[in-house]
Amino acid sequence: MNKKSRTTTWVLALFLGAFGGHKFYLGKVGQGILYMLFFWTLIPGFIAFIEFIMFAAMSDREFNIKYNHYYRGK
Repeated sequence: MNKKSRTTTWVLALFLGAFGGHKFYLGKVGQGILYMLFFWTLIPGFIAFIEFIMFAAMSDREFNIKYNHYYRGK
């Protein structure tokens, strides 16, 4: 298992979010494909920007609990 990085995730959400880059990185391939199919509607870009803000505001602990399921840190 590869540990996912919160910083990498929010950078991908900011720059490649409209195409689902952050979804593929987090292992949510189905959602990433939907983002790619509908990027032309600009809706995935808007959602990715909101997710970028959420990832940037999230603490490392919250991120690890949600996306790094093996994490047992404090």
